[in-house]
Amino acid sequence: MISYADFEKVDIRVGTITAAEVFPEAKKPAYKLTIDFGPEVGLKRSSAQVTKHYMPAQLIGKQVLGVVNFPARQIGPFLSETLILGLPDGTDGVVLIAPDQKVPNGGKMF
Repeated sequence: MISYADFEKVDIRVGTITAAEVFPEAKKPAYKLTIDFGPEVGLKRSSAQVTKHYMPAQLIGKQVLGVVNFPARQIGPFLSETLILGLPDGTDGVVLIAPDQKVPNGGKMF
């Protein structure tokens, strides 16, 4: 188990996807995303394996939750700066976690 203090160290924020493109160099099908996490965090990029349920154009303008305080991770030629959160659908797909109403970018989950 982790303590509540440990959980508080994970900075999960809401952001809006501003760009999405196919990531052809990825080992598994993925997109390169740019997400606006508001003025405090800014723009961050992420590699996301969400190709089963989403097309790039569908992702533009979508709000998602992401961990913004993990170290960047090199994925092939791409530097992923945030971990976008999703849930498995039971058939090898991922469904993104998102607020059910529009909220300001950068809002911190608590």
